[in-house]
Amino acid sequence: MVKAVVGANWGDEGKGKITDMMAEKADIIVRFQGGANAGHTIVNNYGKFALHTLPSGVFYNHTTSVIGNGVALNIPILMKEIKSITDRNVPMPKILVSDRAQMVMPYHILFDQYEEERLGGKSFGSTKSGIAPFYSDKYAKIGFQVSELFDDELLEEKVQRVSEMKNVILEHLYHKPLIDPAELLNTLHEYRDMIAPFVCDVSAFLDKALKEGKTILLEGQLGTMKDPDHGIYPMVTSSSTLAAYGAIGAGIPPYEIKQIVTVSKAYSSAVGAGAFVSEIFGDEADELRRRGGDGGEFGATTGRPRRMGWFDCVATKYGCRLQGATDVAFTVLDALGYLEEIPVCVGYEIDGEVTTDFPVTYKLEKAKPVLKKLPGWNCDIRGIRKFEDLPENCRKYVEFIEEQIGFPITMVSNGPGREDIIYRESPLKK
Repeated sequence: MVKAVVGANWGDEGKGKITDMMAEKADIIVRFQGGANAGHTIVNNYGKFALHTLPSGVFYNHTTSVIGNGVALNIPILMKEIKSITDRNVPMPKILVSDRAQMVMPYHILFDQYEEERLGGKSFGSTKSGIAPFYSDKYAKIGFQVSELFDDELLEEKVQRVSEMKNVILEHLYHKPLIDPAELLNTLHEYRDMIAPFVCDVSAFLDKALKEGKTILLEGQLGTMKDPDHGIYPMVTSSSTLAAYGAIGAGIPPYEIKQIVTVSKAYSSAVGAGAFVSEIFGDEADELRRRGGDGGEFGATTGRPRRMGWFDCVATKYGCRLQGATDVAFTVLDALGYLEEIPVCVGYEIDGEVTTDFPVTYKLEKAKPVLKKLPGWNCDIRGIRKFEDLPENCRKYVEFIEEQIGFPITMVSNGPGREDIIYRESPLKK
């Protein structure tokens, strides 16, 4: 059986914790898209970790962690990450890397930095991890696939050819140092030696696992709003963040995905530029940022403060619909315990009209939030394990949001730890 854990919003919804929790009953965890540009924060018996490429199931001895073909693979970062967990007494995880995955090249990272620099104030707020240049090259058919590392003749010819193309841009657009093909080839040989022990035909491995009745967990990065087709284009990422893409990014049939756990926070946060209708500012935002997440709302990869906002029913209903949510995991509810009343965005006012449908970007830029205030519960809810034991206003908050988004909230997270989770019977669960 295949289950997917994906984000409903702008990323940072708490997917790492939910994957880590669900991995206990899974055999294989697959990262199917994205690169080391975003991270998942996980708190468990070993400590607190920020993972960037490794799937969030690496802390269990019984699991196999897979880097799928859809991932932007930065080999040195993956190696560093494996070392960072084994150095802290985590047993060496079983890791497989798809021979069809493509690699983030050293020049992708440079091109990302140079382009943001060139755009100045009109930049996309990139994490400068080389992700957009990587996917551009992949679709321009000049990317480097892991399998190509093992064909010396092909590699040498391709390095020469691609360096020539890149050097034209480096010289004439960016006025930066050129790529030395011999040096690049050398780097790729080093990459080959690092990655060789992990490389396999992942889709064949997953096919066999499915036939054996194994449980596979697909782990997405970021959320619906960052999808290049359905998100807040162009302030999006460069690979699809939707569960449907999990079939492609892992190499499995789409009908095998039976459960789609879509993660949404009890308030909103976003990293990077782009329309964010329910955004709040100043002291109000600072307070929520400080209390949110585990130790504050700061990017797991960049450390930059996240933009804060109230829960957005319009964006979340849309996000869950595009993901095909069978279950909604509602996270960081404990962070709202300090508020007397809690605003929720229930509609967007655009040119004098109110809508609950999520619009295209140019209309989104004009949208003003329609807020409804709900009474807070003014107490700490950590440690509660049953939904009926939550304060009445807290239960009402969850129920109100579920009604607005129209998807079943079956898990409520009320703390950073694995065990801080409340399972809930939802009236919407068919």
